[in-house]
Amino acid sequence: MRKNSTSLTSARPLIVDFIGGSLNHRLNFGGGIKQNLAKAVGIKSGIRPNIIDATAGLGRDSFILASMGSHITLIERSQIMHDLLADGMKKASREGGKLSEIIARMTLIHGDAIEILPQTSTDVIYIDPMHPPRQKSALVKTEMRQIRAIVGEDLDQLQLIKTALGANCRRVALKWPAKSPLPDGLPECSHQLMGKSVRFDIFMNANLDET
Repeated sequence: MRKNSTSLTSARPLIVDFIGGSLNHRLNFGGGIKQNLAKAVGIKSGIRPNIIDATAGLGRDSFILASMGSHITLIERSQIMHDLLADGMKKASREGGKLSEIIARMTLIHGDAIEILPQTSTDVIYIDPMHPPRQKSALVKTEMRQIRAIVGEDLDQLQLIKTALGANCRRVALKWPAKSPLPDGLPECSHQLMGKSVRFDIFMNANLDET
């Protein structure tokens, strides 16, 4: 078998880094409240909703949202991913200054969002499930393959989305591959925000959301 330089065995250990790298660049040059991520959760001038990230993963989207002033509760059911997140948050908090302020707006919970969401109340539930792998494996980043090896497939993602839609919140923001249809059995979303590779499907609670 031909060796792959990006194989999991030769890859760097997976870490959560809120201090440097691409996330730091995204923090400073990502577009602020004008980016689709912010619009998807309803962040705009003078409005900073409380958000539950039901699929925390590496916590990057939550970090960006917290950097804009929202308070984020991150739910992660994988013990390994939870521990990586906790370590990354602790290191960033120790940096002090702006990083410490951002981390202070992030609360990490170890648990299953399907069980937790029915017991909560928030402004927004954000979901970024483990999407099906692309047909061409070369297009999948090594980091994503590492995460998939840890957490496996989100076989209950439809149940999670339905649980979020039934929870006490103003909106559900679902991050999804731009060209992929949603799973069968979901209602039509209120609107979409389309990007090059991903889109956000927004489901509004008409009884709770502001006009």
